[in-house]
Amino acid sequence: MNTPLLFFPQGEKGIVSKIMGGRKIDKRLYEMGLNTGSEVQVIKNDAGPIIISLGGSKIALGRGLAQKIIVSQR
Repeated sequence: MNTPLLFFPQGEKGIVSKIMGGRKIDKRLYEMGLNTGSEVQVIKNDAGPIIISLGGSKIALGRGLAQKIIVSQR
């Protein structure tokens, strides 16, 4: 099941299946290491930015950007 990262609950892991953004967003996320096939885990998803774990690093994403990242459950 593919779901926007915005709707993943805290503690959930998934694989990035698609990024629904333009070239600028794709480049920005690529530079952060967030590519198609990357495994992510949601650390915090309440009010404010979403914090994810990616390859041992924590990354904060705005809610609008998180909605453009489509993730499949692991």
